[in-house]
Amino acid sequence: MTITRPPTTPKPELRPAERLCHATGALLVVSGLLHLLVFAVDGGPWDGPVSWRKPVTFGLSFGLTLIAVTWVTSYVRMEARPRAALLLVFAADCVVEVGGITVQAWRRVPSHLNMSTGFDTAVSMMLAVGGGVLVVVLTAFALASFRNRPTGPVGMPLAVRSGFAILLVALASGAVMIARGVVLTRTGHQEAAYHSTAPLKPLHGVSLHAVLVLPALAWLLSRTDWSERTRERVVLGAVCCYAAAVLVTGLHAALTW
Repeated sequence: MTITRPPTTPKPELRPAERLCHATGALLVVSGLLHLLVFAVDGGPWDGPVSWRKPVTFGLSFGLTLIAVTWVTSYVRMEARPRAALLLVFAADCVVEVGGITVQAWRRVPSHLNMSTGFDTAVSMMLAVGGGVLVVVLTAFALASFRNRPTGPVGMPLAVRSGFAILLVALASGAVMIARGVVLTRTGHQEAAYHSTAPLKPLHGVSLHAVLVLPALAWLLSRTDWSERTRERVVLGAVCCYAAAVLVTGLHAALTW
């Protein structure tokens, strides 16, 4: 009995904006890894508002997210020029966010919610505004994926839409962390502002990378000999499991807030 692999549609060649975004994402990942080496040599605390953890985790997270969004949006039905413009804005914002955090880490001062000096305030506000830009850009991509069914192999439309839906949870939790921290800082509760983000960090972290994990699973399944029905069920099961993980971390955040 001969088993034939499902036919695959060749992906078009990467556009200049996509190549730039992939390269930028790779550089951000390298930055995160290099700062992990700095942490190994220099030491210091891993937790807290002043640590090498922030340039490590933000470099890796922003780099992977930029690469993932660039790839995943190739399955979203939208005009090439608006997509390229949004991707370039997103890439620039990722660089600004990681750059600001990295500069403050080397200065050994907090990057977020820091109003100690004029420069620190400018960096903190720049990061907050950058967070707003992220919300706008990624929400635009999410709405485009909901408006028209994404393309791709079996399970990819569900994976893309679910990934963006869960990503919106990450954006919302990040916005809440920034808003509450700014309010506490403005009212003179600086230390409380740093600790106020802790309950929402697990929810933010878990929901941030669904847009990479779920589409990647759908793509990997497309390389197997499994039937379309089986592949679709596996993707659906993965979406349910991921949603359950987000729900659990959300409940934990609500109970410890």
